[in-house]
Amino acid sequence: MMNAISYALAVTIALSTPVFAKDPDCGGPNNWPAAMVFVAMKNAKIVTNDQIDFSRTQTTRIASEKIGPDLWRQVHLVRYFRNDGSALEAVAVSDSSQEECSMGDVKTFVISTKLLPSGEKSN
Repeated sequence: MMNAISYALAVTIALSTPVFAKDPDCGGPNNWPAAMVFVAMKNAKIVTNDQIDFSRTQTTRIASEKIGPDLWRQVHLVRYFRNDGSALEAVAVSDSSQEECSMGDVKTFVISTKLLPSGEKSN
C-alpha cells in the first residue's frame, strides 16, 4: 500500500511539474537577428554590401526572456566588420519561438560611440 501511494505521489508530482523549454537559439551570423540588423543599417544607408567582410560577422546573445507560451524576447549584440577592419555594432531585439526566429520585427539600435565613465571614448 505504501509503495502504491509513493508511486502515485511521484507520478502526480512529475505530471504537475512544468516542463521548461529551452529558449530558441537564434544567434549566429546567418540567423534572423543578424540579417535584419544588416538590412536595417543598409536601408538607413549606414553600410553597403561591398563594405562588409561577412566572414567575420559575430553575434552574442545578451539576454533571452520568456514572454509568452513558446515566445521569447531575445537581445543580441551584432558586429559586422568593414573591409578596412573597423567594426560596426548594433543591438538587435527580437521575438522568437522554438519554430521561428522571426516572430516579429527586429528592433535595431546602432552603437555609435562607447564611452567610459570619464566621458572618454572606449574601444
